Amino acid sequence: MKTITDRHQFILKKLQEKGKVSIPQLVDEMQVSGVTIRKDLKLLEEKKLLFRTRGGGSVDNPYAIERPINEKEFIRADEKKKIAAAALGLIGQNDSIIIGSGTTVFEVARQLYPEKRIVVITPALKVSLELCNRPNVEVLQLGGLVHQSSSSAAGSFAEKILDELSCGVLFIGVDGIDLEHGLSITNIMEASLNQKMIGLAQTVVVLADSSKFDRRGLGKICNLDQIDYIITDSEVSREVVNKIEKAGVRVIIAE
Repeated sequence: MKTITDRHQFILKKLQEKGKVSIPQLVDEMQVSGVTIRKDLKLLEEKKLLFRTRGGGSVDNPYAIERPINEKEFIRADEKKKIAAAALGLIGQNDSIIIGSGTTVFEVARQLYPEKRIVVITPALKVSLELCNRPNVEVLQLGGLVHQSSSSAAGSFAEKILDELSCGVLFIGVDGIDLEHGLSITNIMEASLNQKMIGLAQTVVVLADSSKFDRRGLGKICNLDQIDYIITDSEVSREVVNKIEKAGVRVIIAE
């Protein structure tokens, strides 16, 4: 497998079969150096035949794109409901929680029927509307500029209110989880608000279906060591789960 054409054909065939390739695997199978493989992947990406990822290549774009919340609501809906149901068990005896923006964490609001009084702090208008007449729930709506695609407030006004608050559990959604880059979201202003919310919560819980792994959004929220739990679905690989748990984060698979 000496010519560049042969190597490229081999890589593209592997991508067609498996959807992604890793540099160590290609080095082993093609008997060439990692430097050569990286150059091949770069050339193939320039020709728009693949996306380079950390340690390999993929047919899927590793960078998250921003979609309106009403569109995202129907993507992987069953997984989101299971993830939200698993998240409810982490509220425990806490009398205050934060529910962030996004369709997965919105499912927490839909399923929240507490037996005792609880205060829900949220930047998300949909969450507030869902819970404002719910028995045993008081809603503290964060103010600020409402971002159109997420129907959620963000910016300095929302962050200023948080200076006076603390809470037991924070539930946030993300657009990307990357082992090196950490957690990220497509909207920079919401990334800043999420950073602030993480700082005042005793327990930080990330709700993300398996499609969010190995992706990056534009705005970084935090590193993995700043969160306590990730709740996801059964399609996430055991290898990824093991690496995340080695970083000190507990992963819960919602069945």
